[in-house]
Amino acid sequence: MCQLLGMNCATPTDFNFSFLGFAKRGGDTDKHEHGWGLAIYEGRGLRTFHDSLPASVSRVAEFVATYPIKTLNMMAHIRYATQGDVSLENVHPFQREMWGINWAFAHNGEVPKYTNKRIGDYPLLGQTNKTDRFYHPVGDTDSEAVFCAVLNGLKAEFTELPTLPVLYETIQRFCHEIICGEEESTIFNFLLGCGQYTQFAYSWPGARPGSKVWNGLYYTIRRPPFSTARLADLDYAVNFENVTTQSDRVAVIATSPLTVNEEWNEFKRGQLLMFDKGQGYSELHDCQEVEQLGRGLCSEALPKSQKEGCHNTPALLRILVDEVIDKTKKRCTWAERGADLGCGCGGAGVAFRSCIEHLTGVDISPEMVDKARQRGCYDRLLVGDIECVVGNRKEVEDSLFDIVFACNVFSFIHDIRGVFQSVSHSMKRKDGIFAFSAEFIEGGDEVPNIVLQSCARYAHKRIFIEAIASEFGFETKIIKVSKLRKHEGNSVNSVLVVMSLL
Repeated sequence: MCQLLGMNCATPTDFNFSFLGFAKRGGDTDKHEHGWGLAIYEGRGLRTFHDSLPASVSRVAEFVATYPIKTLNMMAHIRYATQGDVSLENVHPFQREMWGINWAFAHNGEVPKYTNKRIGDYPLLGQTNKTDRFYHPVGDTDSEAVFCAVLNGLKAEFTELPTLPVLYETIQRFCHEIICGEEESTIFNFLLGCGQYTQFAYSWPGARPGSKVWNGLYYTIRRPPFSTARLADLDYAVNFENVTTQSDRVAVIATSPLTVNEEWNEFKRGQLLMFDKGQGYSELHDCQEVEQLGRGLCSEALPKSQKEGCHNTPALLRILVDEVIDKTKKRCTWAERGADLGCGCGGAGVAFRSCIEHLTGVDISPEMVDKARQRGCYDRLLVGDIECVVGNRKEVEDSLFDIVFACNVFSFIHDIRGVFQSVSHSMKRKDGIFAFSAEFIEGGDEVPNIVLQSCARYAHKRIFIEAIASEFGFETKIIKVSKLRKHEGNSVNSVLVVMSLL
């Protein structure tokens, strides 16, 4: 199959080093010899190069590999044709304009729902109907068909320019629709550029029948202190310490690692990451922070959505906690010890830091803990499962808390009973505060206690959560609905809850 290369940077950066090694895979060190393409964002413009010749012998590729273009966002593709002729119209990345923004898309894999079908038979995504089909493929690949379907879905769903967390959630939902029912036969890895700042990367990995080649995605992040990187496909190395500054940071995404001496992280199955300033994000509140920095979609064609969602959860949850505690404590550091469960990049830590003397952050991802450390708002950061870490009683003083909070965490946990049990055991006093966000789903006996929604997030039945809370001695102090939507006809309430231990 094909191979992908993406780069997202904090400062304008050239891509020559990575592209040199990547191009070698186009007919030299690997068999991807059926064309190549490159899309480079420069401001609101998009510079593209395409060739149906192998990248390893293409004069255009040779020129691009040595031309010092600097960018914040780029993607490249080398093709091994499994669908469509070896021709220019089938070469990725594909490009379209929507909402006054240049969108680019490159794909590796095979999507049965869009394979060898007429345009009229392509599945529709989201709220699209047949009259909403504005974008159509020019070539013959399932890749371009999927790209057009995603754009048609986005165009049908939004009359205002979506914020980054809303866009993230919608793309995640579309990915689920594309794969649903064809999980075993689908291989779906892609890069999606939506302007000069932002790039999405998604991986549903796999191997074709009879093939031992695994198609997934990997990424590495180059940041200070920089070191020497050596290409896997070419005897060539660069000491980035000599050509970078302390403000540089570069995320490199590839089908397989490009270098032999850097740490590459493999995407999890079904993982969607949003890259901005050389950093990957997967939490909605982190996407919202990027949005607030002015890095969201930029267009004069549509007004920006001003709707308040659940993406500023940490700040809203802190306000509710302040309403519950003694009024005399609101303006002081009233909690001696606190714990942030699933701390991610540390957005919740920033919101709660001022009321906690000693703050512990917990996350299962070492990379997220590394990002949270850069915030400087935690006294202690731990890597591990939140139930194990919070329930650890070996160091009694360090494992007892006055307040425990979890923002946008329950949506990724199937059975939350263990969390309530661990938090209950870790409370320092009977009136300890447990604050969290969750998605409640209403319904009768026909609705299960736990539902995996099409957006790949769990919703828990309200009476199920209330029963668990009561079992472990918690009393609900305040509850606030922050967002309403539908899932398969049932109401899903995204809510903020503050409880105390009886």
